[in-house]
Amino acid sequence: MRAMPWIQRLVIASIGLALCVILLGAYTRLSDAGLGCPDWPGCYGQLKAPSTTEEIYAAHQLYPGAPVDTAKARTEMTHRYAAETLGTFIMIFALLAYWKRREISIPLWLPGLLAVLVLAQGLLGMWTVTMRLLPLVVMSHLLGGFCTLALLWLSWLYLQKKPTFSFSPQRFLLMLGNLSLLMIVLQIILGGWTSANYAALICPDFPTCQGQWLPHFSARAFNFLGGLGLEEPLSYMDSAEKTTIHVMHRLGALLTTILIATLSFSLWREAKKVSSLEAKHWLKNFSFLLAFVLVAQLCLGISNILFHLPLSIAVAHNGVAVLLLLILIALNFTLRAIRVSRG
Repeated sequence: MRAMPWIQRLVIASIGLALCVILLGAYTRLSDAGLGCPDWPGCYGQLKAPSTTEEIYAAHQLYPGAPVDTAKARTEMTHRYAAETLGTFIMIFALLAYWKRREISIPLWLPGLLAVLVLAQGLLGMWTVTMRLLPLVVMSHLLGGFCTLALLWLSWLYLQKKPTFSFSPQRFLLMLGNLSLLMIVLQIILGGWTSANYAALICPDFPTCQGQWLPHFSARAFNFLGGLGLEEPLSYMDSAEKTTIHVMHRLGALLTTILIATLSFSLWREAKKVSSLEAKHWLKNFSFLLAFVLVAQLCLGISNILFHLPLSIAVAHNGVAVLLLLILIALNFTLRAIRVSRG
């Protein structure tokens, strides 16, 4: 049992670092620093971003077709080193979880899947550079970061004491919670595809897009393999495809808002019915938290359009999407645990 506090601390540290990696990844992508280093895992053949005159000269000699931008190279290498540190933490966690498998409540598939995901993320990070920001790879790398954080968060929830509220969640509430979680995952995928194809600024107006409520739809917008094999993968999508991606992300946001708002209201209404004071507070807290974070995300999304994608707001938009995902995972996990405990 002595290993338990260390495992808990390691999971907490990994969650915090995973969030930092996601935000650093968003900053790297949005500041156009994804190719700040033309090679992998080093940077211009060096362990860190070239900064001195000698290092920059050596970089030019090795990669004459890739001028050194020290700021972008530093951004890219900061993201890489943070991701590598996170990978180390996760591998240690996986080993500890297996070693103490009889003493902890985490199912072994969680640390095992995390270890596999770390390896996959390393490959995707390499392919992001070698395939020159192929949108499918960039989106997969982004989603891998979200999945890593989600699995770490789920591990933390398994380590916590299960609630024993004296109420039984209605089947409708459980279904709505699951549907909202599925919708936020789909919306994150749409957001990742929007970002990977640099389609966030294709519609400069709101609520219409280019003066239209529903621009022409192009099926090529969701050909995920479209840029494969091209020297410049981003050239596959033209303005029609980017417009389609952007509009679909907006429509997804509308559906997500309706579902999560309904869930928030249902939690508040459920709180009025239960007799347990502890359950009442828990339901109300989740209701208000969901509503607050949802409104914040909507404001950030609209601000991205109206203010032409400011870097700070765009990164915050990614961060709040993470918060929505984690809140919904915690909500569904707890509701399921309550239902199981009551038989």
